[in-house]
Amino acid sequence: MRRRTLTLAALAAAAMPGAAAWSADAFPNKPLKLIVGFAAGGGADVLTRIIAEGLAKQLGQQVIVENRPGADGVLAAQATSSARPDGYTLLMGTNTAMVAAPTLRPTPPYDPFKAFTPISSAGQFSMFLVVPASLPVKSVNELLALVASKPGALNSASSNSASELAMLQLLGDRKVVNARYKGDMQAMTDLLGGQIQMMFTTGTLAPGFVKEGRIRALVTLLPQRSALLPDVPTGGELGLGKLTITPWAGFFGPPGLPQAITDRLSHELQNTLKRPEVHAQLVQQGFEGYGMSPAKFNEFFRTQYDAFGATVREHNVKFE
Repeated sequence: MRRRTLTLAALAAAAMPGAAAWSADAFPNKPLKLIVGFAAGGGADVLTRIIAEGLAKQLGQQVIVENRPGADGVLAAQATSSARPDGYTLLMGTNTAMVAAPTLRPTPPYDPFKAFTPISSAGQFSMFLVVPASLPVKSVNELLALVASKPGALNSASSNSASELAMLQLLGDRKVVNARYKGDMQAMTDLLGGQIQMMFTTGTLAPGFVKEGRIRALVTLLPQRSALLPDVPTGGELGLGKLTITPWAGFFGPPGLPQAITDRLSHELQNTLKRPEVHAQLVQQGFEGYGMSPAKFNEFFRTQYDAFGATVREHNVKFE
């Protein structure tokens, strides 16, 4: 009787919806969804699709990229947070949604340490301050002098809070009008058209336009020069120590993701980032890909959150 009772219990558990998904041995047995909070064609989207293709090869399952742009990536983050914690819905989260939104807004959309399960880092974006070639400046100092001479007359563009905060750090008390876009591609179109005079953009968009002579890149947010645009100096080289924003990305799951599934995904994502074809494509996009264990990534995440919050408080930044 005891043996029969245990057998029936096992059968009942197996019959529960989604029961197989909770087994690390059975995972994954269907396609995964990887949500990104920015529009198609932008830097975050391109990188996510490169990694998704490599992850699909690692797992032997299709990885479908879903774009949910808007609200600094908050919409994508909320969709992930409310998903079933079975490992089949993941977020390509950037510091915009995971750090900026919770620290900048008077009413945070979520507690990022309770609403998500950190899985692995993805890496760090190359970001450049760019201006249209028609603007009569060839250095950061010349741009700052032009802005100071025409307070409120020039326009900047952004598609996320991280780039806005970097611009604020750069400009100090100099005034520009910032235009918010859903993605870098739309902002770049207006920069090329002359409606926008400056923006921080990714290594996905900047190099091609710089080489064509249509825009100028004045500084990079990376701690070292980018191989994509080796002539562009770092903030440190220019004495801009106040430029402290580090644009990064990582992978998150819903809260309560089982440890076995978290560890499996982290392992496969780290191996994905080491795949030669993935690494080569990421380098072409100006992205330094590297993975971390869940514990290391959680530690990194906390450090970044605290540092960003300190910058917000120091500059008395208010969300509007």
